[in-house]
Amino acid sequence: MFTRSCSGIFLTCALTGLCAPAVAQDAELPSLQMEGVEQITIEVDLDGAVERLSRAVQFPTISNQDRNDFDTKAFDDYHAFLAEAYPKVHASLKREVLGDPRPYSLLYTWEGKNPDLPPALFYAHQDVVPVPEDSLDQWDQEPFSGTVADGYIWGRGVLDDKNQIHGILEAAEMKLEEGWQPERTLYFVFGQDEEVGGPEGARYVADVLEQRGIERFAFVMDESAPLIPGVLPGIPDNTALIGIAQKGYISLELAMHGVGGHSSQPPEETNIGILAKAITKLEAAQFPYRIHEAVRHQYRYMGPELEESRQPMFAAVAFGKEGEMTDLEKEFIAEMATNQVTRAMLHTTIAVTMFNAGIKDNVLPPAATAVVNFRPMPGDTPDVIIDHVRKAIDDDRITITDISASTPATAVADPDGPGYKALEKTIRQIWGNDLIVAPFFVIGGSDSKHFQARAFAPDVYTITGIQLDSMKEFAGFHGVNERIKVDEYGKTIGFFYQIMTNLDDL
Repeated sequence: MFTRSCSGIFLTCALTGLCAPAVAQDAELPSLQMEGVEQITIEVDLDGAVERLSRAVQFPTISNQDRNDFDTKAFDDYHAFLAEAYPKVHASLKREVLGDPRPYSLLYTWEGKNPDLPPALFYAHQDVVPVPEDSLDQWDQEPFSGTVADGYIWGRGVLDDKNQIHGILEAAEMKLEEGWQPERTLYFVFGQDEEVGGPEGARYVADVLEQRGIERFAFVMDESAPLIPGVLPGIPDNTALIGIAQKGYISLELAMHGVGGHSSQPPEETNIGILAKAITKLEAAQFPYRIHEAVRHQYRYMGPELEESRQPMFAAVAFGKEGEMTDLEKEFIAEMATNQVTRAMLHTTIAVTMFNAGIKDNVLPPAATAVVNFRPMPGDTPDVIIDHVRKAIDDDRITITDISASTPATAVADPDGPGYKALEKTIRQIWGNDLIVAPFFVIGGSDSKHFQARAFAPDVYTITGIQLDSMKEFAGFHGVNERIKVDEYGKTIGFFYQIMTNLDDL
């Protein structure tokens, strides 16, 4: 037996893995954590799987902001490698290469025994973010080497998101080897351009599936947060966050076009100065805070596992009403606004991500441009955001252009439904019961938003099925020294193997 303190809540577990969070008698919130799930072990060919993932990382399937800078050979070679690496998948499942205008997204269809059951879909993306030249000397291993060293697999894309592609395919290959067939049809979708919003890949695949007459998916799963201890402030425990909703996405270009000239005789205001002033005004005009429905669900599940004295505040958030704001909810917002992660859950964010002007130190550029990325809350449409920007900068000289594949905030998946429960059960079967599982509002985004925005996929759940040691390890996500533990990758494969089985019971 052992006892774990969880910020005022105590957990006693038998070594068998059967455990249940206990909530103090006077707590405002009852625990919603699943109880008594037996942990299992899935045997995998780990050496072979690691070698295949290592090879996968060596294909530089980069999504650049300039969409004309697209390495078709890297994607073609990666597709050929997948066919070679997973022969049973490619012999048994229907494989299509889709996308518009470039067809590089992969759609696999695994026919189920019962065609009347609504299908399920697993999503991951092939593309990776670039590696900046000035960061290369900070990598302990070459970013596209796929090096296996010190108990880790290293390289760009190994965490985001090729471990998920290969976890899915490894699990499918294992099940085909065993002669297994799913009860319901399973789709695997591997997009080509998630890192730039998915307009060519995931959006097109969603269109195709919708046109083929799928009325409703029983379950859709995509990437988001891995399992990490300390992922949210005040929660040191290992936590598995299941995304149930995503913010939207829009990028605007702000441009100042004027007269250039010689730096020896500058005007009273330069183009760069005018644009910089506009950006400063915009950053000072933040969108107001509000509590999203997904955040309320998050604290229904998470609140009971936190400090008992603060549970009245969490209960106020969990059961609050849209359009009303209690003092306890205001207290919650004030606290969350002090941290950049939790602050982003509470409003439409404004992030200046690019600023371009000038070619020489003694030349006044005739134009200056900036790109501002917004992650909208529900209701903050592109028109609302553009109007907000125009009023904030209050300068008709600045032009505003939507340059993105804009998407709205998604619907909210059911955190009490069978899909969520199947996910939580699988998480506990693979990683045990000594962790908090909770829904959450995804402040970033992934390609599954193109599905969740449609009537046929209201219940999209997002989680990256791998355990990380700490938030420091998570820094490799889009950063330097991206890596995952070899042993944990084995559990990723086991996770996908088991969730495919559990989906039969939906």
